[in-house]
Amino acid sequence: MLHINDITYRIGDRTLFDKATAAINAGHKVGFVGRNGSGKSTLLRMILGEIGPELGGITVPKRARIGAVAQEAPGTDESLIATVLKADTEREALLARAETETGPHEIAEIQTRLADIDAHAAPARAATILAGLGFSEDEQHRPCSEFSGGWRMRVALAAVLFAEPDLLLLDEPTNYLDLEGTLWLESYLKSYPYTVLLVSHDRDLLNKVVGHILHLEDEKLTLYTGGYDQFEATRRARLELQMAMKKKQEAERRHIQSFVDRFRYKESKARQAQSRIKMLARMKPIAAVMEARVLPFKFPQPERLSPPIITMEQASVGYEEGKPILRDLDLRIDQDDVIALLGANGNGKSTFAKLLSDRLKVMEGRLRRSPTLKIGYFAQHQLDELNEAWTPYEYYEDLLPDATAAQRRARLGAVGFGKDKADTKIADLSGGEKARLLLALAVFHQPHMLILDEPTNHLDVDSREALVQAINDFEGAVLIISHDRHLIATCADRLWLVEDGGVQAFDGDIDDYREHLLSLRRGSRNQKRRARANEKQEARRAKAAAREDLAPLKDDIAKWEGAIEKLNAQIERIDAALADQVTYAGPPERAKMLNQKRSEIAKMIESAEARWLTAHDAYEEALKGKT
Repeated sequence: MLHINDITYRIGDRTLFDKATAAINAGHKVGFVGRNGSGKSTLLRMILGEIGPELGGITVPKRARIGAVAQEAPGTDESLIATVLKADTEREALLARAETETGPHEIAEIQTRLADIDAHAAPARAATILAGLGFSEDEQHRPCSEFSGGWRMRVALAAVLFAEPDLLLLDEPTNYLDLEGTLWLESYLKSYPYTVLLVSHDRDLLNKVVGHILHLEDEKLTLYTGGYDQFEATRRARLELQMAMKKKQEAERRHIQSFVDRFRYKESKARQAQSRIKMLARMKPIAAVMEARVLPFKFPQPERLSPPIITMEQASVGYEEGKPILRDLDLRIDQDDVIALLGANGNGKSTFAKLLSDRLKVMEGRLRRSPTLKIGYFAQHQLDELNEAWTPYEYYEDLLPDATAAQRRARLGAVGFGKDKADTKIADLSGGEKARLLLALAVFHQPHMLILDEPTNHLDVDSREALVQAINDFEGAVLIISHDRHLIATCADRLWLVEDGGVQAFDGDIDDYREHLLSLRRGSRNQKRRARANEKQEARRAKAAAREDLAPLKDDIAKWEGAIEKLNAQIERIDAALADQVTYAGPPERAKMLNQKRSEIAKMIESAEARWLTAHDAYEEALKGKT
């Protein structure tokens, strides 16, 4: 399906790919992993044909359709459902032709092809995808321009999923999804019928969706079988074997070199020494295992405060007076709590985080904080609020006005910003580096509590593990809002669910919550099925009632139709008699009687037809009333 053949690609003096090769079979689902900045997105652009490699090539079948999420989120006045439907360009073109085509043969071809691609079911399928990504039925009919950038990116994702390309390229698709959307996407991709290349740092997604891992490291591509955990174990074993082989080779080289050094100038051993020199020359050195080191995250330990650090009693919060988003909050937070906040986007998770961090005030009820409580706040939107003209050093210069340059640089170095990165403009930092800077700023004043709103979006797998370690080592309270199930499972000791305008403790772990969501979804589907069944039953009842009401009228029509039929049969018999010469051979009174009889029946037919017409008009009026 996809062949990457000895590609080489450089950006400036930096090499991303050096004779890299890989092959992905049709129908395989492959996770694409590697350190941030290693070139994963660049390879996707090469596959899409947006850029080309310097050497080598990338091939896919000629007629294969390649799909990727549009980089520009749709912001038109078209509805969400219409935007998604337009992604199936063949269906759109066929429907447009169907409206203008006049030739019967061409019309038949169009309708046959529409039937082949199941075009009539497209609106329902598009609606299902949008619902899975968090859009209600009402929202699906609103224009894209009414939604924020993050929600529009969901529409872009829905569009490419709806189009069902033969090769689906996804670059961090969960970055704009909540946990509910991530779980839905996992289920959808599992059953996706074509080839998928998925760039993701979500360990759970990579374990449950893909059957292979494509690893980009040291400018090379290596394909592994299995999910992420199996890849990690296989790679670790390979590196350990490589290290052992290198040690063995080095020991052998030392032994041979020792023989050469000892005997190369002795005439009796010179030939053997020369043989070993040639052996050393032929011995290809095994590459040393050079793993890129991930700098840890360091969260300064806070002073201890008396518990609880936050309490709420019948608290309500919102943005507009009299219209609270969350109400009746009765909660308590202690300094050793690590809480994961669950719930669909739009339910109020960020509102709750703003309440805790004092960015929103209580509308009703009470909220108490420890007088000296300090809270560090990290949210994804803050990435866009960083001053792109500044450097990390300038941020620390602002925070440490009385410190020396050496002291500031020492602090920056401790959080992963050496001299080069410390003096790099924010605009030139990677997403992961910006996230690391934001985390450093959030913990700068030794907070007693951390609020982390989607902290892993721009971190690779190893950096996420470093964040897990930092959270677990932190002795303060932590509130986590994240779609990363691995982060929640390994860090959180309490789960709170934001739902139906409240915040309640969830009894269970993250796997229980997944089952909770699936049961709700099944319940929703069952409810819809029951509603559809009830609608059909009501329709059947209405039709039965209509049939019952219309029955007398139909009987009346049938009665007069039968009468007219019988009278016409009598006319035919009289006409046959009048046409027979025998009738005129006898008494003349018989012919006269037949003519008189025919005249009477003709009047009866005229009367019956009038009655039939009246009955038919009555039936038509009654039928209109029923519909």
